[in-house]
Amino acid sequence: MTNDLMQTDLSVWGMYQHADIVVKVVMIGLLLASVVTWAIFFSKSAELSSAKRRLKREQKALAGVRSLKEAADACATFKANSLTTQLLKEAENELDLSAGSEDDNGIKERTAFRLERRVAFFSRHAGRGNGFLATIGAIAPFVGLFGTVWGIMNSFIGIAQTQTTNLAVVAPGIAEALLATAIGLVAAIPAVVIYNIFARMIGSYKATMGDVAAQIMLLQSRDLDLAASSGAQQAPAQKLRVG
Repeated sequence: MTNDLMQTDLSVWGMYQHADIVVKVVMIGLLLASVVTWAIFFSKSAELSSAKRRLKREQKALAGVRSLKEAADACATFKANSLTTQLLKEAENELDLSAGSEDDNGIKERTAFRLERRVAFFSRHAGRGNGFLATIGAIAPFVGLFGTVWGIMNSFIGIAQTQTTNLAVVAPGIAEALLATAIGLVAAIPAVVIYNIFARMIGSYKATMGDVAAQIMLLQSRDLDLAASSGAQQAPAQKLRVG
């Protein structure tokens, strides 16, 4: 019995080769999911890190400006598709569309809404792939468990057909079945960890985007208030000249 067990190839590759077709499909699917998980990790971590550094530099560039015009001049050195440039264009576009309106509060509210939607859009864009990671982390152990149950079921069928409880007959089938669960955990654990890492990175990135949007809103509000104050000061002078 011991010699038969020792002659059986119980390496990972050997167990895979002797596994049932259903268990093989489960293993291959889980391995592919694991490959995709790591591909998302390397590509997305580089993308988020680069975007966050760029946004931090743009935020510092806006820290010293006092008007939207100065902000536009500062943004001239940024990339055309940078987040700060797009947020600034939203504020400027709302001013153009609201030309002639004397309701400054309405302009501020509409600009705040547009900036909020733009930040939400970039947040959704940054979160691409996280749903896939969450799905893998949630279902991979159960998919592996399904492969294990299927393999153990086949092992019991083999025991019934051979009418023996010889360890050499039982052990390989059970080992092949448990390999599916192990691969499921190998796929799920990194997916969950990577998902949590990205969730924190995206949360920090979104907070920085909110700070940039708040800076632009502050500049627009200052411009509108200064323009209103200037208009109020000019009105009495015009009345004096008329008088």
